[in-house]
Amino acid sequence: MSDILIFGGTTEGRELAQYCADSGISADISVATDYGASLLPDSEFIRIMSGRLDRCEMKELLGNGYHTVIDATHPFAEEVTKNISSVCNDLRIPYYRLLRDETDVTYGTTVRSMDELVELLNKTDDVILSTLGSKEAVMLTEVKDFRRRIWIRALPNEKVRELCLSLGFDEKKLILEKGPFSEDENIRHIRLSGAEMVVTKESGNAGGYNEKSEAAKKCGVHLITLIRPEETGLSMEQIKRLLQEKEGET
Repeated sequence: MSDILIFGGTTEGRELAQYCADSGISADISVATDYGASLLPDSEFIRIMSGRLDRCEMKELLGNGYHTVIDATHPFAEEVTKNISSVCNDLRIPYYRLLRDETDVTYGTTVRSMDELVELLNKTDDVILSTLGSKEAVMLTEVKDFRRRIWIRALPNEKVRELCLSLGFDEKKLILEKGPFSEDENIRHIRLSGAEMVVTKESGNAGGYNEKSEAAKKCGVHLITLIRPEETGLSMEQIKRLLQEKEGET
């Protein structure tokens, strides 16, 4: 095993894995799914671990002697980041949070929480295309007449489909495709759904935010953006320099 553990599963996580492979830096990469694992480079310097971990499982994994932990998980995966940071603190392992580049939100409306979003959606009767993914589907059931009004765009996964159906969403209004999507693909989905509103996360360039924003603007539909939680951490370039320094110490 390596002294360095990277929690990935994001575009940034894949970039760091490729950087380690290209630079000859030994690192273990933890991702939640087999699909995420399949996107990582095949390299002698990279060891890939797949599977969702709860806090106890994280503590067991991190107790294996890691000297550095990089958290490159999604900016909206707040519970995962909280667990990683907490376990590192308990075990006194240096923890570094990789920050996704910020995006200027120049179109539509912003909200700070799912509660605020639901309250706003309940003030209208508009048809909604949600690009929030499946994790927020439970909260969206609090939107009035959600089965008629809401289209869900999420990963092409059978568990995702079953979750949405169990919550009462209309199967005909599920767009199960893998992103990030181009501007044209976003326009196609807006037109397919007949959406008058698009709801999304401030996911940055890596998450295709600009393409969603431009598509909504061109289609003349209202965009509501869920702003990411405020964080402190390091940029991609700072993390890469850190990895080089840690490799030089071994």
